[in-house]
Amino acid sequence: MPAILHPCETWSLTLREERRLRMFENWMLRIIFGPKRDEISGECRKLYNEDLNELYSSHNIFRVTKSIRMRWVGNVTCLGDRRGVYRVLVGKPEGKRPLGRPHHRWEDNIKMDLQEVGPGFIEWIELAQDRARWRALVNAVINLGVP
Repeated sequence: MPAILHPCETWSLTLREERRLRMFENWMLRIIFGPKRDEISGECRKLYNEDLNELYSSHNIFRVTKSIRMRWVGNVTCLGDRRGVYRVLVGKPEGKRPLGRPHHRWEDNIKMDLQEVGPGFIEWIELAQDRARWRALVNAVINLGVP
């Protein structure tokens, strides 16, 4: 997991990339857990996704990616405007974007992550500077959908 998630703080994932990341995670879990032997017939078969979810009770790779990205943005916003990485984060580039469907920006992904937790988090830079509330949001993002 750490090898694949090393640069995930700066990823701007599309739906296709999310699906491929989930497929990679399931592939690795199938290698780790191996085939499943049927009790009745004694034949081996590969594990289905439901079987993998039962065996591997940890958070999926996509939730971990979102929480790491949210934690990193909280750290960057606390650096202040003196640092270059903060200026890149909040800066607006000059010029026009190319024609066609716009690509997802990194900031758009942060806003979508916050919308999953709850509406009303539009001013995420101000929210990220309050460490206690931001840490609670990061924990909510990783635990979203977990009973």
